[in-house]
Amino acid sequence: MKTCLIVVDYQNDFVDGALGFDGAAHIEARIADTIDHVRQMGGDIVFTMDTHDDDYLTTEEGKNLPVPHCVKGTIGHQLRPKIAAKKHDEDAVFEKPTFPSFDVAAYLKKGQYDLVKLVGLVSNICVISNAIMAKAALPNAKIVVDTAAIASFDANLHEKALDVMEGLHIHLENRG
Repeated sequence: MKTCLIVVDYQNDFVDGALGFDGAAHIEARIADTIDHVRQMGGDIVFTMDTHDDDYLTTEEGKNLPVPHCVKGTIGHQLRPKIAAKKHDEDAVFEKPTFPSFDVAAYLKKGQYDLVKLVGLVSNICVISNAIMAKAALPNAKIVVDTAAIASFDANLHEKALDVMEGLHIHLENRG
């Protein structure tokens, strides 16, 4: 089974930086273990990185979320050190200026994966957006989100996002 793991935006600014929140750090070990497992199984690993420039506040996102974050070249933009240490040169990295990524979807479609698994941050924003893009790129693949390896700053929106993903036939692992 051809597998791809997408590690969504596990960057410093979402854990303990500008948009950090309680719970974001708690999933780090699970993400690291999942990377190791998928790599041992011969799967591909993809990292997405929320990426903004100094003009962030003038963008549509910046007008709605006026907190500069993940500005390219800053510590906040970098992957968390434990996760960055697991990145190999052959792993694809996609810097994205907004929540989902057309480039990731194209990569998945070209790879014709049977299974796509997502972990990372934030469940009700970038995780759900990229899970839907994966579903659109590979409508017959199994798209899986490990709920033990995602988090949100808002428990209510987190649960709603899980419900929406489940309704779109995205499989949820470890949902309590």
